[in-house]
Amino acid sequence: MAPRILLARHGQTEWSLSGRHTGRTDIPLLEEGRRGAKLLGERLHRAPWSGLPGVEIRTSPLVRASETCSLAGFGDRAQPWDALMEYDYGAYEGLTPPEIQARQPGWLLWRDGVPEGETLAQVSARADEVVEWALSADRDVLVFAHGHILRAIGARWLGQDISFGARIRLDPTSLSVLSWAYGERAFERWNDLGHLEV
Repeated sequence: MAPRILLARHGQTEWSLSGRHTGRTDIPLLEEGRRGAKLLGERLHRAPWSGLPGVEIRTSPLVRASETCSLAGFGDRAQPWDALMEYDYGAYEGLTPPEIQARQPGWLLWRDGVPEGETLAQVSARADEVVEWALSADRDVLVFAHGHILRAIGARWLGQDISFGARIRLDPTSLSVLSWAYGERAFERWNDLGHLEV
């Protein structure tokens, strides 16, 4: 079986709700985010996932991702991994897109990057590291992480520049699956929120 990557974005936080760029600031989940994480876990413990036996699990060490992982019921099987941390937004940490546009009109993260933070090349290299790890053995993997790094991983899985991430929305507590179609890497599902529709 060719390996797949299951991507779980962390639950809702105060900053994700308000649209503030949350990179390395360790923001906890809101109650809504905690509820969503539990619902995601319930989904992954039912058929067809059945608790994902044999799946290797890693999580960003930031609390919003690691708590989502634990509340979903995978904390005891997960290893923290710095490669899954969110984009370091540097001087734009904590700002909303309109606030950044006021400083830098026409700004687009996926094209322009950020001052005093990670470069697009550095984020791309981290995404490549995750893809290479996923492909390194004959087993699926599950990662708990953040919106922009997961979008970068999705883009790199497809062999696209990470600027492709601008075109793929990813909501809090979503489930995505990167797999294969006709021998080529493909999106099996993206930004799936079915578990929240209860």
